[in-house]
Amino acid sequence: MLVKTFQAASMPEALRMVKAELGPDAMILSTKKEQTGGFLGFFSKQVYRVTAAIDPARRQPPPPAAPAVYREPPPRERTAREEMESSMLAPLARELKDLREKVESLTRREEEMRAEAKAADGAESTDQPESGINLKNIPRSDLEEIKKLLLATLAKSHGEETKGVQWPTISDEGTSNKVQSGEDLLPDDSPLARELAASGVSTELIRKIVDTLNTLPLESGNQTVKGRLGETLGRLIKFAGTLKLKKNAPRIIALVGPTGVGKTTTTAKLAAMYALNKGNKVALITMDIFRVGAVEQLKTYSRIMGIPLEVASTPKELEKAVEKHSACDLIFIDTAGRSHKDKEKLDEMKNFLEEKIPMEVYLCLSATTKDRELEEILNRFRIFQISKVVFTKIDECESFGNMVNLLMKDNLQIAYFTTGQRVPEDIEIATPAKLADMIFHEGAE
Repeated sequence: MLVKTFQAASMPEALRMVKAELGPDAMILSTKKEQTGGFLGFFSKQVYRVTAAIDPARRQPPPPAAPAVYREPPPRERTAREEMESSMLAPLARELKDLREKVESLTRREEEMRAEAKAADGAESTDQPESGINLKNIPRSDLEEIKKLLLATLAKSHGEETKGVQWPTISDEGTSNKVQSGEDLLPDDSPLARELAASGVSTELIRKIVDTLNTLPLESGNQTVKGRLGETLGRLIKFAGTLKLKKNAPRIIALVGPTGVGKTTTTAKLAAMYALNKGNKVALITMDIFRVGAVEQLKTYSRIMGIPLEVASTPKELEKAVEKHSACDLIFIDTAGRSHKDKEKLDEMKNFLEEKIPMEVYLCLSATTKDRELEEILNRFRIFQISKVVFTKIDECESFGNMVNLLMKDNLQIAYFTTGQRVPEDIEIATPAKLADMIFHEGAE
């Protein structure tokens, strides 16, 4: 067995290196994200390490190397932060230019009006000219336009700092004798709205998120846009939080979902999280007797972690397995993957899980799945009375609007994110702050 480790700046690039070096039959053993280089923790860069193996007998010879051809190095791609700053500065510069031109135009108009007034009087006025612009000589519509430009400019340049500031209204006489609250600080074309749109959040939900964010008090403690977004998502989406144990009975959780989303690995990660990291008494039950190697895979995990494993191929065996480990704190049940289009198999598994066992059903979904298919999968798996959702393969995804759309539209409760293949490291409890990080492309990979 030939084992080799590859390092690259991104996961797709590392996988391409594995395929190029070891061929399509290579088996991925582990993936890891690390920070390398730098000085005293600063200026380090993020790299991905992938360890893969191949049987030399099955290894395909690499294709002959093509002659080296010099190519101009590609231009450096701008980071998400640079793109966001650029998107903020361009509209701001245009608005400042419009505002300056408007003020200059109004100044010229006032000077012309003074000249006309002096000419009409037939003599030079002995009064000193007023400094600045006289609001009484400016039409109300122009003053309102200047006010809107100022509000928009300040909102975009100072972010949340302008929320709650009182702004003067323009009276019919053109004087500032009333006050009212500022307008929305985050309109639909704001940087945050554009970031949400780039992540794939629907227009309707962007408006709802922005409106909710604008109602947050500044005293909440979150002053950054990302922090306030996290607080907003916490109000609009249900997050399950830490798993609470029952008294005098195990909490039983069955994981269901379509094929290929990583249910077996997620089951092992949950067992390790609560048995090894939190010290709870945990048992595993697998119903996945159809997929080749599924039982052996979970047996390996259970042996390494020292957790008992039972195999149940009938509802009666499932009932006996649960009863056998009734003294445990938690029992996790791994089910067979089923296509959401195979109604017969779904009904069969539903009958399997309909024994008189007080269990919760967690639906595992891949974060790489598109919106429409996520909705179809959810609709087909609703026959299991879904309790919570687990999103897997976060590390393979670049945008997360599909998750926000599903959770908000269908009022679902999110429990966990899985972020890689390592057991037990690559799983974490879902939180609003983590989801906000992912939308802002921080900690999502």
